[in-house]
Amino acid sequence: MTGTRKQADQKRKQTDRNREPHGGPRERQPKTAAGSVQSVDRAVSVLEILARHGEAGVTEIADELGVHKSTAFRLLGVLENRGLVGQAKDRGKYFLGAGVLRLAGAAAVRMDISQEGGPVCRELADELGETVNIAVLDDDAAVNIMQARGPASVTAQNWLGRRTPLHATSSGKVLLAHLPTTLREGLIARTLPRMTEHTVTGTVALRGELETVVERGFAIAVEELEVGLAAVAAPVRAHDGKVIGALSASGPVYRLTEDRLTELAKRTVAASVELSRRMGYGF
Repeated sequence: MTGTRKQADQKRKQTDRNREPHGGPRERQPKTAAGSVQSVDRAVSVLEILARHGEAGVTEIADELGVHKSTAFRLLGVLENRGLVGQAKDRGKYFLGAGVLRLAGAAAVRMDISQEGGPVCRELADELGETVNIAVLDDDAAVNIMQARGPASVTAQNWLGRRTPLHATSSGKVLLAHLPTTLREGLIARTLPRMTEHTVTGTVALRGELETVVERGFAIAVEELEVGLAAVAAPVRAHDGKVIGALSASGPVYRLTEDRLTELAKRTVAASVELSRRMGYGF
């Protein structure tokens, strides 16, 4: 067989391997996990480059990343679509977008409320003798970012870092009640898990309860998350009045009777007002 013929056969075999059994072109395989991680790493590097330089063009970014300009352009396009970078059309330069400020602001709020909330939590826990928590919204759940236990606390359960359902906790109801209407309705219209026989899962009933939470300024949950547990929570506001967290006090139902919950609600609301003041609300 001549060299030319061998080359022709090899080319034909390669073409066949690149085709599906029906003869059409082979579809491109999905990007591997390693490739996806590399893309994420490069995207973060782009943000770091822009943070360092203030603004940069595609060529500069590509050079720093060590990639082709087309790759840098694709990364910038994705980041721009998510609002994480912007482009000065007249100069062709890219800069960090408002989306980065939004993310940074959310992180700052968590850090600020944790820092300012510590003394308030400890003081309220000592005053009430119960467990006090601060929770913030985490997508479709409430996550506890601060906790203090009072001297009468009978449980060693740690709620710190725990995500709890919005509809079954006092903190969650506070956060849910103060969400924009469209977002709130979308969350309560879903099938909600029943944690105990006391959990409110019906859309109409839950909507009515959330309206009450807004009207009276606090939420109560009795054995809705766990049997034997009762809690009351009040909203914590940022300087602009937006509810950014919920301050709660919880304890066993045998101690947190209806009268006792009413008293806890008053003191918890007062403490949440103080924490809101520390966050700049009311000035």
